[in-house]
Amino acid sequence: MVPTTGALQELDLGPLLPHHPSELFVGIALMLIIFAIMWKVVVPAFEKMYAERSDKIEGGMQRAAAAEAKAEAALADYNDQLTAAREEAARIREEARNQSATMVNEAKAKADKEAARILENGRVQLQAERAQLILELRGEVGGMATQLAGRIVGESLTDDERALRTVDRFLAELETAGQSR
Repeated sequence: MVPTTGALQELDLGPLLPHHPSELFVGIALMLIIFAIMWKVVVPAFEKMYAERSDKIEGGMQRAAAAEAKAEAALADYNDQLTAAREEAARIREEARNQSATMVNEAKAKADKEAARILENGRVQLQAERAQLILELRGEVGGMATQLAGRIVGESLTDDERALRTVDRFLAELETAGQSR
């Protein structure tokens, strides 16, 4: 059984039940008008706001991706510069080692030359002193030999030429005796 209008009123649905059927049509018409206004005005505004926010988010993501790519490029550039700086430092250290080795070799060569010069000067000085000592000894030995020969012979050997020959002969005999030993 379908309830009639009177029966509907008996069902006490409260404020939801229209009092007249015209209220139902007016309610549906108003609902359609509100729906049309919402569809034409509010929904596009929400769509526009949604699109703007989506663009902002996508733009932010693109900017973040671009910033990340830029940061990665900067990091790669930094790593390249760091590698280049390390290579430059290694090259400078190697140059410093080579320069120090060169300086040490030059200093050794200079010291060797200086030592050789000092030794040569010492040898020359020793030879000069030796020659001077030999001359002095010849003079002294010659004088002593002349005095000794004069005492042995019993006459004075003051004649310079004769004394000189006697001294030379004596020294020659001494040298040949020293060389034979």
